[in-house]
Amino acid sequence: MITVNRRHRLEWRAGLTVREVLRVMRYTYTHLVVRVNGEVVEDKRYDTYHIPDESDVRVIHLIAGG
Repeated sequence: MITVNRRHRLEWRAGLTVREVLRVMRYTYTHLVVRVNGEVVEDKRYDTYHIPDESDVRVIHLIAGG
């Protein structure tokens, strides 16, 4: 199991990537910051970054206003 944003639990599987978690959680915003166990994952690595079992994943939506 992994935890997403401290409240959602997702079943872990081998090869689980950041991109897959974003798809399953239906995060569609273009400007996101993703951290896995405290490490910021760059968007260019979303397809290749494998999330370990029991990870703490944080997804933050960047919103600008003025």
